[in-house]
Amino acid sequence: MKNIVISAKNAPAAVGPYSHAIQGGNTLYTSGQLGIDPATGAIPEGVEAQAEQAMKNLGAVLNAAGMDFCDVVKTTVFLKNMSDFAAINAIYAKYFTADAPARSCVAVASLPKDGLYEIEAIAVK
Repeated sequence: MKNIVISAKNAPAAVGPYSHAIQGGNTLYTSGQLGIDPATGAIPEGVEAQAEQAMKNLGAVLNAAGMDFCDVVKTTVFLKNMSDFAAINAIYAKYFTADAPARSCVAVASLPKDGLYEIEAIAVK
């Protein structure tokens, strides 16, 4: 089985030596998406704005692979501050409206570009 590299034109460029996603068979493994605005390269102020943009970026990666949020089976969310948990849940719920995927959410000491929120996903078509 050949792995397919997914590069999303509507997501920000990688901030390191990695791909937006790799598809192996019917399964897509995304890299973490920060709240970076793909048009400007800037990261907005506040966890809500960053979470919203990160979810849009994740959507762009999924779309580049011919998938969408309904195909996601597992996510991992990384938060700089666990006190933001309720705020990000409200944003997350806008994208996973029915049959939400399995999820882990962990607090981390820091994220690239001093981000407050990052999300990665596994999707199956």
